[in-house]
Formats: sequence, C-alpha cells, structure tokens
Amino acid sequence: MKNKIILFWVIVIIALICLGIIFNKPTSLGLDLVGGSRLTLEAQTSATIKKITPEIMDSLQYAIENRVNALGVGETTVQKIGDKRLMIEIPNITDTSKAKEFLGETAELEFKRPNGVGENGELIWESTGLTGKDLKKALVGSSPGNGEWVVSIEFNQEGAKKFAKLTRELVGQQMAIFFNGELKSAPRVNEEITGGHAQITGGDGGFEYQEVKNMVDLLNAGALPVGAEIIEENSVGPTLGADSIQKSKIAGAIGLALVMIFMIFYYKAPGVISCIALIIYSIIVFAIFKIIPVTLTLAGIAGFILSIGMAVDANILIFERTKEELRAGRSLFTAINSGFERAFTSIFDSNMTTIITCAILYALGTGVVKGFALTLAIGVLVSMFSAITVTKNFMHLVFGTGELKHPALFGLKQEEIQDAYSAVETKKEKAKFGVLD
Repeated sequence: MKNKIILFWVIVIIALICLGIIFNKPTSLGLDLVGGSRLTLEAQTSATIKKITPEIMDSLQYAIENRVNALGVGETTVQKIGDKRLMIEIPNITDTSKAKEFLGETAELEFKRPNGVGENGELIWESTGLTGKDLKKALVGSSPGNGEWVVSIEFNQEGAKKFAKLTRELVGQQMAIFFNGELKSAPRVNEEITGGHAQITGGDGGFEYQEVKNMVDLLNAGALPVGAEIIEENSVGPTLGADSIQKSKIAGAIGLALVMIFMIFYYKAPGVISCIALIIYSIIVFAIFKIIPVTLTLAGIAGFILSIGMAVDANILIFERTKEELRAGRSLFTAINSGFERAFTSIFDSNMTTIITCAILYALGTGVVKGFALTLAIGVLVSMFSAITVTKNFMHLVFGTGELKHPALFGLKQEEIQDAYSAVETKKEKAKFGVLD
C-alpha cells in the first residue's frame, strides 16, 4: 500500500507540472484556426538545368518542407501545383518577409582552392568538389579567441575524408569558403585537419548572431536542387469562423461530459475513478502538445478527441473483465488485478494497430494528415499509461482492503451479487459480501 501511495503522489505531481506547462506555454494553432500566409514558389531553370522534371520538384518540395520546419512553424502545407510550382501555407505568420528570404535562398556551401591570380591581383578560386552535400550538421558556435559568432560544421564520413585530403594539399595556402556564391572567409591552412570538423568565420567584421543562425538553419535544411522564385504571396484568414470554433469547443465539452456521466452511471465507483484518470490523461496529453510543440488544426483536435475515446474504451475493457472476476466469486483485490491483466493484451493489441496506422499516415500524409496522426499517436501512448498505471493505482487505493462490502458500487446487479455470493465456499470469502449476511 505504501508504494501505491507514493505512486499516487507521483501522478499528482506530474499532473500539477503539466498544468503549469499548459497555463504558461502558448498553444500553437493551425492555418484553419488562426489564418496565416500563403506563398507560391516557381522552380527556375538555369544553365545546368534546362528542364524541371518531376524528380526535381520532389526534391524541391522536400527541401522547402525542411526549411519551413526550421522556421519553427508546425502544420505547414507544401504541395505541388502544376509542373513547376509549390504552394506553401504557413499558419500564424502574416509578415512573410522572413519566410520569403529564408525560403528563396539556395544555401549552396562550397569549399574552393586558389588557382592563380587575376588581372587585379585577386585570387582566382576553383571548385574542389567539397560542398554542403558532404555535411552531417551545422551548429551555432563562438570563437574561443575573440568570442565572435561562427558556424561550426561537421562533415559526414565521406566529407571528412575529402576535407582531410584538401587541407593536406593546401598546407601553407588559403582555402576559400563560399556560401550562395559569396566569399565568407579564406583562412590559411596550417596543417591537415582530420576529424571532420571545421568553422566558418566572418573575416575581419565577424558575423552577427542572426546571420550565423540563418546560415545554420539553411545548411541543416539542405540546398535547393534548383532556384525558386516567389511569384505570389498573400495573407489568409482562418477557414473556420470564430462561431464554428466556439461551437466545436462546446461540442467537445458536451461529448466529454456525456462520456463521464455514462461511466459514472454504468460503472459506479470505478466510473468515478476512470473520470479522474481521464482528466489527468487529458492534462498530460495537452501538456505534451505544448512541449513538442504540436500545432493544433481541426484535424489534430479530432485526433486528440478520438484518443480520448480510446482511453475510455481501455477503462471499459478493464472494468468488464473485473466484473467477470467478481461474478465468479473472486475477492476484490484479486478481481482488480486479474481484470487488468486479462484486459491488457486486448488494449495493447488495439493500441499498437492504431499506432502503426498513425506512423503510416505521418510518413505518407501531408501537413494536416500528419497533424491528425501525431495527436492521435501521442494520445494513444498516453492512454496506455493512464489506463494501466493511473486507473489501476487509484482502484487499489480506493478498494485497497480487498473486501467487497458494497458490490453494487462496482456496477453489479443484485442477482449477480447473489450468484457471486453463492460461488464462494469459505466463511472468510463470504464475509467479504457482508451486505448479504
């Protein structure tokens, strides 16, 4: 019993922490709830790319999605329109200047070596084949010497070999680092650099923090396979009016209240416990949404509400199994444990099939579908914790003695109580049905 009391307080503390997160972190809402911006990009041909193919558009779409995610905005929609255009919907952003600048940059990183001197005495640089494609990741860093902001880069395995070979060949010479065709720095190589790590510095003037942050985000998102020009931009209002949103909230509250009333009416005391567990479940899930954060669209809210239904379904399975054990004359403590054990397999199997479906939807779906899959998957995972840990612990605390002095509180009918009483043989067991004596 002592361990169960400790677990009870752990659950209460978790719920209170989650409540604090809910009240102190803002909720991210999707384009259909708060509006935002819509941009149309058109892929551009170049001297090396004469035709925009479907494969190029797939690569462009993937790169743009990564960049939009780097902006810290969830539930964006990036979809193809025609043969060479992409439509991007970004919720809760009406000033598109940052998005335009960020999405349009090609993010081409290239390391070059000197190849003679031009007429004006400037160095001529030639390509080395070491580019941003050889990067593993980029990070914001600072120089140990002067504290200036720098871009710290780490190469992948192949890139590390190329970089070591290049620095070995250029000992005593300069190596240029170009970003989007602009020379960022040209440090002198003093020795071969192994390990696959390097830094991009800002030269004499140094970098501003925001400049370094933008470079890091662009490098991690990846270079665009082709140039892309923003040909149309506009702000859009929420597709759902304030009246529709308010009605959705009312409908959700009514639905949750009806479910709780049903659980209390049909399952009596365990129903009350399940309602408390359901409230704790909702608090934890909503806190997780804010921590990640998950941008809630109407589809995402639907996924959350559906997960509440599955959480209630898990409790129903457990309570029905427990009632079956009670009808067979089991003691309350044994019935509760057996009910949870027998119901766990069904709960686990149904939840796992749902999670697998969510994984497929998230992998293959668009922004709105991904939001539905994510909220549903989080809700299902937390519902297993809620049903198996929270409900079970509360049941044992409330009925910790193992005696069934008031079997009607478990939703058993009078004839079922009589049958259970008749099923036991010892006086000790019959004493647990003292209401019948």
